[in-house]
Amino acid sequence: MAKADLTAERLREILHYDPETGVFTWRVKANKRINIGDTAGRINHHGYVVIGVYGNRWQAHRLAWLYTTGSVPKDQVDHINGVRSDNRISNLRDVSGGVNQQNRRSSQKNNRLGIMGVVSQGSGYMARIRVGGILHRLGTFKTPELAHAAYRWK
Repeated sequence: MAKADLTAERLREILHYDPETGVFTWRVKANKRINIGDTAGRINHHGYVVIGVYGNRWQAHRLAWLYTTGSVPKDQVDHINGVRSDNRISNLRDVSGGVNQQNRRSSQKNNRLGIMGVVSQGSGYMARIRVGGILHRLGTFKTPELAHAAYRWK
């Protein structure tokens, strides 16, 4: 079965989803190692729960969306609290990539300072934020902590 062919009805036949806990369990004996009632999936190296269904790997948050709404997410499924393994439906929302990026909890890996919204600027530190694709400079500060405070205030 191709990834595009998985329907909410078929998903509900093979897995049970508890919207209060965000946990999937098997309704069928999928293979020799899996028993009915076993928790489905594992946490991958990015912190997301991944479940193998019909030879394809699915992120559990996308399956949760399909299971509860009956439709494939239009864009990205965001974990509101930032915990990638928390797949309670109340913690998930279908958003654009830009909105999803606003929910970041840490700086990007290529950020030399390791502080969100702060870059070195001459002898000081500039706070900046991107909103709607537009970069806004919030000012230059003497310390990275002051620049980060300006970023967080915005």
